[in-house]
Amino acid sequence: MIYNELIEKQVIGRLRVDNPWWTENEIDSVYAQMHPRLYLDIFYPLVVESEIRRAIILMGPRRVGKTVMLYHTIQQLIADGVSPQNIIYISVETPIYNKILLEQLFNLAKQALGKSNSKERFYVFFDEIQYLKDWEINLKSLVDTYHHVKFVASGSAAAELKKRSNESGAGRFTDFHLPPLTFYEYVHLKDYSQLIIPTEIEWNHHTIQGNSTIDISKLNKLFIDYINYGGYPEVVFSQRIQEDPGQFIRHDIIDKVLLRDLPSLYGITDVQELNSLFTMIAYHSGSQFSYQGLSKDSGVKKDTLRKYIQYLEAAFLVKKIRRADDTAKEYRREMLFKLYLTNPSLRCALFQPIDEHDEVIGNMVETAVYAQWIPRNVNIAYANWNEGNRKKGEVDIVGISDDRLKPEWAVEVKWSNKPFANPSAELKSLETFMRTNNLSHAIVTSISEEGKKEMAYGSLHFMPVACYSYTVGENTLKKTKESFGL
Repeated sequence: MIYNELIEKQVIGRLRVDNPWWTENEIDSVYAQMHPRLYLDIFYPLVVESEIRRAIILMGPRRVGKTVMLYHTIQQLIADGVSPQNIIYISVETPIYNKILLEQLFNLAKQALGKSNSKERFYVFFDEIQYLKDWEINLKSLVDTYHHVKFVASGSAAAELKKRSNESGAGRFTDFHLPPLTFYEYVHLKDYSQLIIPTEIEWNHHTIQGNSTIDISKLNKLFIDYINYGGYPEVVFSQRIQEDPGQFIRHDIIDKVLLRDLPSLYGITDVQELNSLFTMIAYHSGSQFSYQGLSKDSGVKKDTLRKYIQYLEAAFLVKKIRRADDTAKEYRREMLFKLYLTNPSLRCALFQPIDEHDEVIGNMVETAVYAQWIPRNVNIAYANWNEGNRKKGEVDIVGISDDRLKPEWAVEVKWSNKPFANPSAELKSLETFMRTNNLSHAIVTSISEEGKKEMAYGSLHFMPVACYSYTVGENTLKKTKESFGL
């Protein structure tokens, strides 16, 4: 009994430390001064929504700003008139909370506030919830029991969280994915949105929104900086971290995921083998792979490789993009595929920063473009063909309709102005793809050239890849907002 009372006092003491607004009426100045993610404008309405009784599950990779977004949400709640004594924050991975059930922690927090039997409206935030065994069962029980409380949980193991959320939280949880920074967010966080000029593009008899720039040289410099340092909010604003990104990203992100998160969640035993595979993928991000080739190069069995890639996708470190043929049909046998880092700055952290003349600039530009698309979870592939009488060809990104399974659009990602100067010679694969699939329009990116060129087979819309990435990132944010009915 004495031991339990002692632990109880220590837990309550820790809760008071973690919730300074109970006495100060504001969050810690360190968090208050940080720039909020643009996703906060989508996340916050879900938190304050009271009609539907659901917990919000904030998912995303390490260091993308989940905890900071929770603090900014708390700050906004206080600004909107919610009593600071009705807001509870609990970091589940704190050692003293080890093995204590969520309901016990909630009740101890209310006890610390002198509100043990209160039926007031509470907002309760559980950070890094994946470290509590059977968290989804605990959280569902809380949602069902405390109708006057809004529960919000966060976690870094996105795929595992989603799996458990779907299995145990059906109708009780709302999943919210926070990706690494998009280029759109990066430009706004760096306060350079004045470089962007909204434009309109005539596309297949209707108008779509695009973006241009008043200074392509400056925007391209920002884009290269984004490729090197732009995925994580902390890196964006810290010159010290940018001088040694490997120390921050490798230790705080990669090592913790590979050495701690994945082994604990999936029972991986050969961590060194997994780490070597990830390093190889990071170095060749944007390249075409095969399980046979990877097995030969890494010495890992093909079945094990498949599992490792699934794990790396679950940790939101890489994204596997399927290969389609020149009609956008999926190959019956999955022989080849591409792997992209979900955040191009991971490569910089493992190796070194690149510049616009680096030999890998093409692959990293492509990786950065895919990073804008990945959070949207759309049906995309790359087209690659070299069979029968068909000449070898490839198109970097094709969008496929979910209902007809036919290609709806195509994008050729280039870090070059040559295709603009001579599209007939430089874009033969794209021409083949457009003719085969009766596509009347396609987008081709460049370093700095923009404009529309009418070809015999259709219209080519050229735009700087930085402008294209900005536009896709902007649309990804809009689509996320629409998906929640906001």
